[in-house]
Amino acid sequence: MKNIIKTFAILFLLLSYSCKAQQMVQNTKDVSKLKTDEQQFINKPLKNLLKEIKPEIKTADATNDNPYYFSFKFRTLEQRKKNEGSKEDAVSLFVYVKTPIDWKYEERPKGKELMWTKEDVEKYGNLTVVAIKVIEH
Repeated sequence: MKNIIKTFAILFLLLSYSCKAQQMVQNTKDVSKLKTDEQQFINKPLKNLLKEIKPEIKTADATNDNPYYFSFKFRTLEQRKKNEGSKEDAVSLFVYVKTPIDWKYEERPKGKELMWTKEDVEKYGNLTVVAIKVIEH
């Protein structure tokens, strides 16, 4: 009997370690879940919120008039101009942060000023989230 219990305990531990948690936002239809569960991101680093988003953020913009916030989009500027992509992809995610954002267009790659990159996640990931807003167009 002890061996059976030990075997089940070991199997349970192995399964729980091998299973990865699924991201909250699997597709752009799920972006509104971030607002619904906003409290789990408030006063936490932006990188925690970004880890919960599976669809690629294509563009971002930052506003440094108080309140300070990022506007994330899941379509490129070209797709937006041509009204391409699915209706769900037209969603905008606004993430308000506690402190000013060091976002300088003149220091970003020419022609790609609005592209969101892994470097941006590194640079801005420690900013503290204070609010979330989702707009479905």
